[in-house]
Amino acid sequence: MLLSFQYFAQDSILPKDSFKLSYHQKSMLASALVPGLGQIRNSHDAPNLQAVWKVPLIYSGLGAAGYFLISNQQTQLSLKQEYTNRTNGGNLNPTWAPYDDQAVLQLYRQYLDWRDLSILGFAAIYLFQIAEAGAAAHFVHFDTSPDLSWSITPQVLPTQYVGARLQLTIR
Repeated sequence: MLLSFQYFAQDSILPKDSFKLSYHQKSMLASALVPGLGQIRNSHDAPNLQAVWKVPLIYSGLGAAGYFLISNQQTQLSLKQEYTNRTNGGNLNPTWAPYDDQAVLQLYRQYLDWRDLSILGFAAIYLFQIAEAGAAAHFVHFDTSPDLSWSITPQVLPTQYVGARLQLTIR
């Protein structure tokens, strides 16, 4: 009994020699490092899975979210400076001159919210393209050849009963 205990204890102590990533994990890591690289990797390894067309969509989505993020950030900083100047008696920006103090504060809060939504949109597009690269990588080595097929046909049995015939073909 002592001998068997030592045998099981030794198995649990042995460390693994290396850490190996699976194919879909490598595609997800590639997309995390460079957006769209996982899609390009999947298309390169599986000619029937053309996913390169997704790369311009990824970059246009990230670019649009980045544009709105920068635009909203600059506008809210301008409005913050305008409100600070109004409360401290400084110079007014001609862009925001038609608005009263409450309207400037309300616009500041609105652009702050829009900036936060732009950050969430950017993060969502970035995380979605990583997940999509991993999901598509599962289908790279999936066999969809016509050699695998199955069919169901009606069958009349010799005893005059009607049934179904299931045929699985693996070539």
